[in-house]
Amino acid sequence: MDSFSRRQGYSRPDAEISIRHEAPEALRAAIVSIAYRCGFAPSELRLGLCGILYKTPDKSNWSEYPNIDDEVRTLLDELEWFEVYDFIECLAEKSLYKGSDFSGEVNNYFRVAGIGWQLLDQKIQMRGTEAFETAVREGQLLLSQQHRATAAYELHEALQDLSRRPQPEISGAIQHAMAALECVARDVVGSKDTLGQLIQRNPGLFPKPVDQIVEKAWAYSSNFGRHLMEKMPPEFEEAELMVGVSGVLCRYLARRTGNST
Repeated sequence: MDSFSRRQGYSRPDAEISIRHEAPEALRAAIVSIAYRCGFAPSELRLGLCGILYKTPDKSNWSEYPNIDDEVRTLLDELEWFEVYDFIECLAEKSLYKGSDFSGEVNNYFRVAGIGWQLLDQKIQMRGTEAFETAVREGQLLLSQQHRATAAYELHEALQDLSRRPQPEISGAIQHAMAALECVARDVVGSKDTLGQLIQRNPGLFPKPVDQIVEKAWAYSSNFGRHLMEKMPPEFEEAELMVGVSGVLCRYLARRTGNST
């Protein structure tokens, strides 16, 4: 439905991200409400929920409202937090055949509710701050456009590792993020050196003192992305930072060198 706020370009400001590895009651209720507005019937939601929970729909509930609707809300409460996001993906896929903007509605809710996920191509993926999203997504797109497929793939895998449920693959995200940056830097210089060596042997690769930051980030990734230590695992926020840094620097090198290979 074309609302006044959409026509005029008004929207609520994004809330600070505070929810990732949980699915609070408010989220569960909102998904049902959005699904109904987007043309889903309670029986369709029930079918998806029963599939996730390996249950059989209650045959005694035959009226959409209030019986099946009540059953939907009960089933939704039984889902583990990560299964709620599985359910959202299921609805996003089905919404393609309804001509509704289910994904857009869900993403709007995620932003105003401070939920650190988003629907992209009907799949739940990790969402960061606006700066993070701009840097990493634009970096990945630019690399793909320049046919730097390996680097784009590594950046994509870093995002995928952050998006894994129920537990993100933190060390993998760090490793893939730095692999993307190393790949672009090697391509720019035309060398098989490690990123650390590339920085030392090519003083103009990054502006000073950014080169020192990159070198330290490379050392950090070696310690926490590949050579792990007991009782010193990296935190999610640290991995998110490294992926963001990689996205910014990959975008910088890609813009600077254009289509050169």
